[in-house]
Amino acid sequence: MKKIKITRKRVFEIIQMGRTTDTVSRIFDFIIVGMIIVNIVLSICLTFNELNNWEPLLHTIEAVTIIAFTIELLLRLFTADFLYGRGRLLSAGRYLVSFNGIVEVLSIIPFYLPLFFPTGIVAFRMFRVIRILRLFKVNAYSDALSTIFIVLKKKRSQILSSLVIIFVIMLMSSLLLYGFEHQAQPDVFKNAFSGIWWATSTLLTVGYGDIYPVTVGGQISSILITFLGVGVVAIPTGIISAGFTTHITEKRTMGGDIESENVCPHCGKQL
Repeated sequence: MKKIKITRKRVFEIIQMGRTTDTVSRIFDFIIVGMIIVNIVLSICLTFNELNNWEPLLHTIEAVTIIAFTIELLLRLFTADFLYGRGRLLSAGRYLVSFNGIVEVLSIIPFYLPLFFPTGIVAFRMFRVIRILRLFKVNAYSDALSTIFIVLKKKRSQILSSLVIIFVIMLMSSLLLYGFEHQAQPDVFKNAFSGIWWATSTLLTVGYGDIYPVTVGGQISSILITFLGVGVVAIPTGIISAGFTTHITEKRTMGGDIESENVCPHCGKQL
């Protein structure tokens, strides 16, 4: 019988986002995504009292998925030097402080904390919300989600600039409404923070209606700020939309899904 030798390099290729020609790696991708979905569903199910009779089974399935995620993390640390091209220890450390590494560590920690600190097991339940971070890992196995992160990374400076503009307008609007409304509604517009809450719900077109102007000056300003909010919120949307168009055009020009198949989702290097 022919022996199959699995090298560290092959392990690295398998646990990275698989190419369409690498069946084993693709199967690994589907298994990991499936376990992420199962684990998130379990986290939700464990909050239902009606499922208390199934709790032992749910906890068993949860333990299996967490152990699988732990093994995956250890394998990524074991082969991190292929990802970063440095020494094993240095590469493992660099992976741990990367976005994906932090997500993986934070997502499995809530399961192990009660083992080391049993007296605080009730308090540790709140950390289950961290498990939702595992959904970010799906990004590495989905071309569509990868495209979103690539576009956001390329356009981060423009998006940050637009957010700064929104923040400045929000502060200006809050102080303006506070000036108009404080004397008329001292209990509603108590301070500048009350104005910030109103400006946030107005500029982002949420409009909760719990705080609203009653003076003529405040109402006129509110109308102008509401129209301004529609345009301001559209700025980052336009930037992201333009980024998607540019990215898709570039991929088609380069000959298809080159980025998703030949580039590592963690560091952008060619595989």
